[in-house]
Amino acid sequence: MLVLAIDTATPAVTAGIVAVDEAELVTRADRVTVDPRAHGELIAPHALAAAEEAGVTLRELDAIVCGVGPGPFTGLRAGMATAAAYAHALGIPAYPVCSLDAIASDVVRTEKPFLVFTDARRREVYWAAYDASGARTDGPHVQRPADIETDIRVAAGDGALQYAASVGVVPIEPRFPSPAGLVRVARTALLERAEPEPLTPLYLRRPDAVEPAARKRVTAL
Repeated sequence: MLVLAIDTATPAVTAGIVAVDEAELVTRADRVTVDPRAHGELIAPHALAAAEEAGVTLRELDAIVCGVGPGPFTGLRAGMATAAAYAHALGIPAYPVCSLDAIASDVVRTEKPFLVFTDARRREVYWAAYDASGARTDGPHVQRPADIETDIRVAAGDGALQYAASVGVVPIEPRFPSPAGLVRVARTALLERAEPEPLTPLYLRRPDAVEPAARKRVTAL
C-alpha cells in the first residue's frame, strides 16, 4: 500500500511517500522544510516532489494520512486542505492523525513515560503525555509551560527543546512529525481499509477574530 503523508501542524512542512504492509513500513521519499511561514507555499510542491523521487504518480496512491494538529490555524489548514483536495480528486481515503501522536511514534522507547511538546506560540505549548509503549495517556492540551504539572522528565518535540527549562524536562528526538510516524499511527486503519474519521482540525483555541458587537460609525452625523 502506498500512502502520501502530510503534516503542517508544526513549523515543519512535511510530505512523504510511505509503503506499508503487514510486515514493514518504509519511507520511499520525503520532503521536510522547517519554515513556519511557508506551509501554504510548499506543501503541494513537497508532495509532488516526494512522489517523483519515489518513482510513483499520485494516481498510484492508495490513501493519504494527514496530521490534524493541534496546531496554529493558518498552517494547519494548508495541509488539511491539500490532503482533502488530493483525496477527493484521486478518489482515495484520507486518514486524520494527531500530530503529537506521530511524533510520539518515532520516539525511541526508554521503558519510561514521556511527553510531547510543540510550539503553540504566545509562549504556550501543545502537549500530551504517553506511556512507555507510546500510547497517549493525557491530552492534547494547550498551556503555558510553567503551568504544566507533571512528574515526567523527558519530552520530544520542538516545544520541548524551546521550553525545557520552564517545564524541567530533558529534550529528546524527534522534533517534528515524520511521514513514517504519521503513517505508523494510522497503520491499523490503513491495512484494515477502515472508514476514516472526518478531517477535523485540533485547534484547541478559539479564533482570535471576533464579530464586532456593533457597527463602527465611519461618518459624522
